[in-house]
Amino acid sequence: MKNVFEFAESCLYGDNINKKLALTHQASQLLENGKLCLISQPPVLPIAGVVFPDKPVLLPPRDMPKRKLGTAEGLAAFFHAIAHVEFVAIYLAWDLLYRFRGMPDQFYQDWLRVAEEEAQHFKLIRTHLREMAVEYGDLPAHSGLWDHAKDTADDLLARLAMVPRCMEARGLDVTPAIIAKFKQLGDDSSVALLNRILTDEVGHVERGSYWFKYVCKERGLDPEAKYRQLIKQFYQGGKPKGPFNREMRIIAGFSIAELDWLENTTL
Repeated sequence: MKNVFEFAESCLYGDNINKKLALTHQASQLLENGKLCLISQPPVLPIAGVVFPDKPVLLPPRDMPKRKLGTAEGLAAFFHAIAHVEFVAIYLAWDLLYRFRGMPDQFYQDWLRVAEEEAQHFKLIRTHLREMAVEYGDLPAHSGLWDHAKDTADDLLARLAMVPRCMEARGLDVTPAIIAKFKQLGDDSSVALLNRILTDEVGHVERGSYWFKYVCKERGLDPEAKYRQLIKQFYQGGKPKGPFNREMRIIAGFSIAELDWLENTTL
C-alpha cells in the first residue's frame, strides 16, 4: 500500500508541474478507495529543500508590475497571479500534511483533499490562461506566500494561523468584489471560475479553523488568545487590514471575538 508521506515528499521536492498534479490526483484517488497508508514515515526533510519550477520568476510583491483589469494584458496578469496563488496552495497543503506528524488520520485526509482541490483550481486557471495564449510561468509572480510556510515550519499552530486562517482567509474578503467586477464586464467564464474557487476556499479555511481549535484544546490553550498572539508575532504590521467578510469568515470557523479584534484599528 502506498504511503501519503511518500506522495507528499515527491510533490514537495520535485519541480515537474504535471507530475505534481498527477501525483496529487493519484493520492486523492487512493484515499477515496481506502488504499492509502497514513502511517508516518521518517525522516521529515527540511523545508529549505522544497523545490519550485524555474518559472515563473519570483519577485517581491512591491516589484510586481501593475496592470489594469480592463485590458487584455491586465486580465492575463490577474489570472496568472491567481494561478500562482493556487499553485503555491498545492505546496502549502502538502507541506502542512508532510511536516507535522502525530496528528489524527482525519488531519492528513483533510489536507490531502485540500491539495487535490487546489490542484483542480490550478488546472482550471491554467486552461483559462491558455485561452488567452498565456502559459503559467510566462509572467513574473510574487514570492510572499511561501515565506509564511518557511516562517512557521516548526510550529503547527503558527502555520494554521498564518496560512489557512490569515492568508487564505483574505480570499474570502476580496474575491466577492472581484467577482462583481467580472459580472460588470460580462465575463461569465471568469465569474464561474472564481465562484468555484471561493466556494472551495471557504472549506479550506474552515479546516484550518477546526484544526487550530483542536490543537489548542489538546494543549490547553485559549484559541482566540493564541490566534491574536500568533498573528501579532508572524504577520508583518501586526495584523491584516480589512474590510473583512464576516459572513464567510464565520462559516469558515472564525468567532465573533476574532472578527471584532481584526476589525479593531488598534492592536
